[in-house]
Amino acid sequence: MKAMILAAGYGKRLRPITLSIPKPLVPVAGKPLITYHIERLVQAGFRELVINHGWLGEKIEEALGSGSDWGVTIQYSPEGEPLETGGGICRALPLLAQGQAGESDAPFVVVNGDVYTDICLKNLLLPQGMLAHLVMVDNPDFHPAGDFCLDDGILFEKAAMPEKARLTFSGVSILSPRLFDGCQRGTAFALAPLLIEAMQQGRVSGQYHHGFWTDVGSVERLQALEGYLQKQQQDRPQSQNNLQDQSRTS
Repeated sequence: MKAMILAAGYGKRLRPITLSIPKPLVPVAGKPLITYHIERLVQAGFRELVINHGWLGEKIEEALGSGSDWGVTIQYSPEGEPLETGGGICRALPLLAQGQAGESDAPFVVVNGDVYTDICLKNLLLPQGMLAHLVMVDNPDFHPAGDFCLDDGILFEKAAMPEKARLTFSGVSILSPRLFDGCQRGTAFALAPLLIEAMQQGRVSGQYHHGFWTDVGSVERLQALEGYLQKQQQDRPQSQNNLQDQSRTS
């Protein structure tokens, strides 16, 4: 299975930091934000990654290269014009299908490049018959209304289950290429309408994550994440830090 990291945003809410550096390369506790995703994907067993990019995307390719530093292969899906989340994934479908068993039917993991989380990516599965499986988290202060309702492993719109409280989509999912059937490659469109249509068909499953998650969508949240990760590094045994450094260069 392949994985895609979404890295094409402008990062406007992090300006002036992102005027000269793309959001995925913003340093957090000593290394670029996107490298935390790469490392977590490697730990989960992924070896083939696709990364889309837009604003200052050439700097992402320069920084990450082929992915050999992490023992992975990275393919890039550049976007001349912003394609939004749905359009960006749709454009990258040929790369995600390339070399996969079943090709056009092979599911893939998607991770938003502007979040940080300790979600276990290794155990993500797309149940049979589903078009998407989303990881949901508690509603943060900056998104109190949430996104979708989760009931017995199935996701619904709020209107379909008015008695249920919403949860927030973490930005981590496993998707079937069939979710994008009928979509035009190269066209900008959001992912949410596709998910809602699939929910109405009962074809979107979900799971609740009770661990750490944050959206790095503002300078304040970036600073909070910096403090959190620095504390994690200080609390972690030195031997574990050394092992992680060795694994990155081996």
